[in-house]
Amino acid sequence: MEASDLLRGALLGLSKSDLVRNTIEKAPVSRAVVARYVPGTGVPDAVAATRELAATNRLATLDFLGEDTTDRAQAEHTRDTYVALLDALADEGLTRFGAAEVSLKLSALGQALPGDGQAIALDLARDICQAAERAGTTVTLDMEDHTTTDRTLAALHALRADFPWVGAVLQSYLRRTLGDCRDLATAGSRVRLCKGAYKEPQSVAYQDQDDVDLSYVRGLKVLMAGEGYPMVASHDPRLIDIAQALAGRQGRSPDSYEFQMLFGVRPAEQVRIADRGHQMRVYVPFGDEWYGYLMRRMAERPANTMFFVRSLLSQG
Repeated sequence: MEASDLLRGALLGLSKSDLVRNTIEKAPVSRAVVARYVPGTGVPDAVAATRELAATNRLATLDFLGEDTTDRAQAEHTRDTYVALLDALADEGLTRFGAAEVSLKLSALGQALPGDGQAIALDLARDICQAAERAGTTVTLDMEDHTTTDRTLAALHALRADFPWVGAVLQSYLRRTLGDCRDLATAGSRVRLCKGAYKEPQSVAYQDQDDVDLSYVRGLKVLMAGEGYPMVASHDPRLIDIAQALAGRQGRSPDSYEFQMLFGVRPAEQVRIADRGHQMRVYVPFGDEWYGYLMRRMAERPANTMFFVRSLLSQG
């Protein structure tokens, strides 16, 4: 196993560590560094970040951080926050033509609640979709660890009965993803393809990064050749070039697919892609629950880890 794979596994393990979380959250320099990747905790912060992205022709998808909710009141609070966010974005004209949308995790909406958690999460997701429809924009269902994949796809199909524009997320490190790409590469289907950021067993997920990349390219080929709307979520220059080549081979226009990157990661490249006439959407997380998100982002690429460490040292 390569050193990068060992580092990734260690970071994903640390994402569940309360001790490490408490240490990092209390470190005086952490907030200044985290602000580069998470623009704030409340709706006004998210709206301000979206406004700044729009000024450079970048689109946005916003995620209110939190997952694995086991309290119904918290799940409803998450729903209410998304509705307030969508209303605020619409009031500022930031949702026109889907320029700013939202991404949501079903586990944050109570999917893990005992008994009828799936039904509760689906009902709350419907409320958010209704708010998005009023605002003139869309919703994308984030994908989580592999144990929730089937339930998330079932919720996707249920939501699409009333809101056919709801987007899906597929993760190339899962061995099943090529088949899921084939199933979802249909007319009107919005599909974000990413590498994946959870610790998964070898039985269901590729462990070697080269295998993950090859799986990503296989999925891209299917999505670009299909009738849907591919969303290419990657910071890897090689995969971005491959995506453009595949789009060109399929005769796709720039408005028939988009690129996606994380807030705070390669911002100059984000602007460059937008300036070249491509659709560039930025994933903007906000809220207090930033620790797990940040650790998974570092696990995705060793370069992210080194950047974070250098940032901490420079702030100190």
